[in-house]
Amino acid sequence: MAIPATQLRPGMIIKHNDQLHLVFKVEHRTPGNLRAFIQAKLRNLKSGAMFEHRFRSADAIEKVVVDEVPMEFLYADGDDYYFMNPVDYEQTVLKSATLGDAVEYLTANLQIKVSYHDGQPVGIELPQTVDLEVVETEPGLKSATASSVTKPAKLETGLVVQVPPFINEGEKIRVDTSEGAYLSRA
Repeated sequence: MAIPATQLRPGMIIKHNDQLHLVFKVEHRTPGNLRAFIQAKLRNLKSGAMFEHRFRSADAIEKVVVDEVPMEFLYADGDDYYFMNPVDYEQTVLKSATLGDAVEYLTANLQIKVSYHDGQPVGIELPQTVDLEVVETEPGLKSATASSVTKPAKLETGLVVQVPPFINEGEKIRVDTSEGAYLSRA
């Protein structure tokens, strides 16, 4: 199934150079007056080699059809991430090396899809957005309104995103999982 490069998401399995690759990280870049492109960090599923590749926005990418099982994230224990199938309560353990940057969006009870290829779990597909709590940021400004000024905020999973100045610690915000960007308050 061919998809445009702009629909790449962390956790997807794609076919690149006739081999299966797990998408680790996706950045949409628009440098000055040049054409936009997608910078993707990929991991070869056979060899485990990591590399970055630049796709044009219009490039057609072959998404590999994998068996997707809806699961719920339970907890992390070091490098192991535990998921449970809500139908038969069977648990699956995935390593952080398999998940890539997707671990920065995992919170308890998050509903995701685990991708299986030839019976082996090879990655996960995250929802479009997740709600995360701000645990560390500079104090908010009362008179701050929406503007282009931003400040860094550390979220409960360790992810750092740029947020408007009116966001304070303890608030929940909605984050886009494809770009790791602040969308709104939750």
